[in-house]
Amino acid sequence: MEDRQISATRTISAPADRLFNIVADPSKHALIDGSGTVRAAQDGTPERLELGTKFGMSMRLGMSYKILNKVVEFEEGKVIGWRHMGLHVWRWEFRALDEERTEVVETFDWSGVKWPKAYELAGIPRRNLRAMQATLRRMEQIVLI
Repeated sequence: MEDRQISATRTISAPADRLFNIVADPSKHALIDGSGTVRAAQDGTPERLELGTKFGMSMRLGMSYKILNKVVEFEEGKVIGWRHMGLHVWRWEFRALDEERTEVVETFDWSGVKWPKAYELAGIPRRNLRAMQATLRRMEQIVLI
C-alpha cells in the first residue's frame, strides 16, 4: 500500500499533557480548527476521548453536516487518532522536548480510503495540510492565553 499521509509539525511552548488534553476534549476542537469546518461537539459527546470512544461533531463545508468519529489510536499524553466512515485517520502526536516545549504533529492519513486517488485529484491532502498548519498556529495561540 502506498504511503498516503501528510503531516504538519510545530514546536509549541507548553507542556505535552496540556496540549494533549486540548485534543482529547472534543469541545475544544472548534477552538483550534484551522480549516473553518469544525463547529461544535454534538450533544452526548463525551468530555474526554479515549480508545474506542465515539464522538459526534457538527461541521460545515459549504453546507452543514454531522460526522461520527471513533478513536482508533490512543496512548495517554502521546498519541490520539480518530476516523469516521470515510476511513481516513486524523492523528495527533505529542513529544515533550523539555518541561515547557512540545513537538506536536498532526497527520492526515488517507491510506485506508476506498478511492485514494479521488482524494488526491480533489486536492484534499494539500488543503488539509494548510488547515493543519493553521490548526497548530491556533493551538499555540490558545495556550498562550
